Amino acid sequence: MKFTLAPFAIAATCCLGVSAQAQEWKYATTVYLFTAETETSIGDRSATLSFSDALKNLDMAFMASFGGNNGQWGFLVDYMLTDIGFENSTPGPAFSGLEASVKTQILTGYLSYRLYDTGTIQTDLLAGARWFDTDTTLTFLPGAGAGTTVNDSDNWTDPVIGVRTRFDLNADWSGTVMADYGGSSDRETWQLLLTADYAFNEKWVGRLGYRHIDISNDEGPNNYAFTQSGPVFGITYNF
Repeated sequence: MKFTLAPFAIAATCCLGVSAQAQEWKYATTVYLFTAETETSIGDRSATLSFSDALKNLDMAFMASFGGNNGQWGFLVDYMLTDIGFENSTPGPAFSGLEASVKTQILTGYLSYRLYDTGTIQTDLLAGARWFDTDTTLTFLPGAGAGTTVNDSDNWTDPVIGVRTRFDLNADWSGTVMADYGGSSDRETWQLLLTADYAFNEKWVGRLGYRHIDISNDEGPNNYAFTQSGPVFGITYNF
């Protein structure tokens, strides 16, 4: 009996070894710069800032992500903080200009599950939540009329669901396409991310791409909307 079961014991041991290897977790952290045009509106008042102008008026910014996976399951956490103040010109004689102060924090967390894997193409289902915090003030400077100020200071969390596909182009280049959508009856949020990734070596990867994120909240007396879109530049460390 011992002799008969030996091959099965050896096979089981090998399978356990392969399974353990497949469950090994790998992690990656990315620091990036989102060179976005920012559009913010509160009620019928809105302001737009290009990225070049944002650099001149930037008070604080931090953007990074951290994730891991074991081949089947994974997670990803992404955080953005921006704090900017700027002025816009306004059409018409009623106001001489617009001062805007926009401080936002966006924290998105996902759990991922591998749906498809050919070795060169991997597709993951994403499910999680997005927390958004804003302290936005729009002040219309007096012209022919009186100046007015509107403010929105609030934070909320919405569930999101999405999909991410990674594909290898060659030994050095790969690409990523990610999209998500979520919200509630009075809120909506969605995001699109496209990147081309270049592996300098096994540890370091450079990223170049485009990102668009859209958030709106129709709760309360003033409808609030926030949009950012533009190029993304980043560096990833794998470990």
